[in-house]
Amino acid sequence: MRIGIFTDTYPPYINGVSTSIAMLEHSLEAAGHDVFIVTVNNENMSYKYENEDKIIRIPGIPIGIYDYRLTGVYPLRAIDKIKKWNLDIIHSHTEFGVGTFARILARQLDIPLVHTYHTMYEDYVHYITKGYFNKSSKKVVEYLTKFYCDKTATELIVPTKKTYDLFKQKYKVDRNVHIIPTGIEVERFYKEQYKKEEIKALRKKIGLKENDFVILFVGRLGDEKSVDVLIEAQYSIVKNHPEAKLLIIGDGPDAESFHELVHKLKLENQVIFTGKVPWEEIPKYYQLATVFATASSTETQGLTVIEAMAASVPVVCLDDDAFRTVVVDDLNGYLFKNKREYRRHILNLLEKPEPLKRLSTQARITADQHSSKYFAEQVLDVYKIALGDRLKEEDMDSSFFRRAKSVIKKGFYGK
Repeated sequence: MRIGIFTDTYPPYINGVSTSIAMLEHSLEAAGHDVFIVTVNNENMSYKYENEDKIIRIPGIPIGIYDYRLTGVYPLRAIDKIKKWNLDIIHSHTEFGVGTFARILARQLDIPLVHTYHTMYEDYVHYITKGYFNKSSKKVVEYLTKFYCDKTATELIVPTKKTYDLFKQKYKVDRNVHIIPTGIEVERFYKEQYKKEEIKALRKKIGLKENDFVILFVGRLGDEKSVDVLIEAQYSIVKNHPEAKLLIIGDGPDAESFHELVHKLKLENQVIFTGKVPWEEIPKYYQLATVFATASSTETQGLTVIEAMAASVPVVCLDDDAFRTVVVDDLNGYLFKNKREYRRHILNLLEKPEPLKRLSTQARITADQHSSKYFAEQVLDVYKIALGDRLKEEDMDSSFFRRAKSVIKKGFYGK
C-alpha cells in the first residue's frame, strides 16, 4: 500500500504527535508499505525535499503557538510530486494548513482520507486569544473541528474514549470513529537497553544522588500541563523527605513562570529543570525516575505515561479519561483527583516503598500492550475500511471546496 501522511509536525521537531507519526511511519514501512510525508518546513520559507522526494516540507508562517507554523491550503509546487507518488490512501494528522491541503487533494485525486484527531483544541485557545473572547473562540474551534473531522474524512481515528465522547456526545458527529490508542516504540525505553555506568554518569551530571527518590515529569512547559501542581506539592513533600527530587524535562512558553514558582518556594535544590532534551536521549532520562507524575487534564492520550511504563516506571497521574484506560490504580500506578491525593500517593511510596517493585513490573507489562507494531496493524485495518468504502461525491461539502478554489484563484497563498 502507498500511504501519504500529512502533518504539521514531524521530526526533528519533537512533541507527542510528531513522535507518534514517526513511529507509525517506521512500523508501516517495516510491514512492507511505502510511506510518504507532507509536512511543514520549520526552518525557513522554502520548499524542502528529502529521502529521494518521499518527504516534502512546505513553507509555513509562525502562528504564535510554540514553534508551530501554518501552511497555505494549496501549495502548488508540491502537487506534481505528490501525484507521482500514486497514493492509495491519505492519512491526515492536522485539521488546518497541511490538513486542509490533504482534504482538497483527497477530493481532487479521488483518494480515501483517514484522519487522526490528536489535539483538544479548546484547551489551547487561550494562547491565541490571550484571555479575550475565549467562549466565542471555543465555539469557532468546535465548528471547525466538526467540519474537518465529520464532513471531509472517510474514516476518523481518535486515541481514547475521552476523545470519542467529545465527537459523539458533544459534537454529535455523523461519522465512524475508531478508538486506536497511539503506540510507541516501547523497546527504546526498556531499562536493559542502558548500562548502569551510563545512567550513573547521567545522574551525576544532573546532580542527583544515588538514594534520591526521583519524581519525573516530561512534557511541554505550558500552563495547560499544570506543572505548578507538582511544584507546589513538592513544597510539602520535601519537608520530611529531602531525598525527594522533582525532575522536569522539557521547555515551553511558561517555563519562566515555573522557574519563578520554584524560586518563590525556595525549592531550587529539590526541583531540577533540564530544559529541552534531544528526542533520541529522552528514553535514558526515564531510567533516572522512581515514579512518573503528571497533573495535565488536556491530553488526548498522554504518550509520556506509556513511555514511563515501558521504562518500568510506575505512574502517578490525574484521574482523567485520557489516562484511565492505561493507568490502573494500585496495579501499575495511582490516580489522583487533587493535590492532596497526589501528595498522599507520593508520601506513601516514599515511606513504604514495598509496592514499587510490583507496580514497576505491571507498568512494563501494560506498556508492551501499546507496541508500535500492534498500533500500525490497527491503523491498517482502518485504511482497508476506507478503501473498501470510497467517499461518494455527494457526501462531501462542496461549498468548502468552492471556497478553497476561490482562495486559490485569488492567489492568496503563494506558489
